[in-house]
Amino acid sequence: RSVIGWMGSASAGLIAANANAVEETDVDNFLRSGMVSMPMGVSGQAGKAKPQIGVVLREGTDVSRDSKSGNVFAEILVQKTDSSDLMPVITSFQSPWALATGSLFDIECRDSDTGDAAFVAVSPNVGGSSVDALKDSFFVKFLFSPTGRFSFYGQPTDIKVKSSEMRGDYRILDVSFATLSQSTQTEIPRKARVVATIPSGSKQAVMLVSSASALRWKKGAEKLVTSTVESFKATPAPETSMKIRAQDKRA
Repeated sequence: RSVIGWMGSASAGLIAANANAVEETDVDNFLRSGMVSMPMGVSGQAGKAKPQIGVVLREGTDVSRDSKSGNVFAEILVQKTDSSDLMPVITSFQSPWALATGSLFDIECRDSDTGDAAFVAVSPNVGGSSVDALKDSFFVKFLFSPTGRFSFYGQPTDIKVKSSEMRGDYRILDVSFATLSQSTQTEIPRKARVVATIPSGSKQAVMLVSSASALRWKKGAEKLVTSTVESFKATPAPETSMKIRAQDKRA
């Protein structure tokens, strides 16, 4: 019995140690590489919930990126304006960064060395508003929610919308914020540019969010982010005989 008791105590200790290791992972590394460094080289993705950014991929399609041109293509599903039915939307943009793969990612490109990145997100119901009529707070609340892409280890702070303008059917926002480093307990400034549009017939806004650290922004990342954001398109897909069904996330 004493041996069994010792084994139980040891197991509990190991579980507690593993839990503590997860808490000690660094948000900087996650934003930089898309993954979290763990002791002994174990990936920190395990045990962490996937960020909720609203993307639903269409069944029978894949996210692709042409390595030569950098063109990224994906077909997603959004809700129709007048019903709960889904409609297909084609999203595309040109990215200088490689396509991120793994269970945490939907449509995302990133540089694992610098942390420069871009990802597609789909908003909740816009409530009948046009993209130009939506308040800045609508985008901030969604993108920086507790389950958002930037909140893997805690919500960002000091969030400020620096500018917001319309370019045709697309809304462009510049946002600054800070993430907390788990290792140093210091805030790391970061900047993002968001482009959003509401595809015709939809009641959801489709966005591309591209970001970099404030330091990287000054060293040339802003140009990369700008060109990526300006290349973004989200338009209703042509009608085909293909059934409109969501991709099985378990697949």
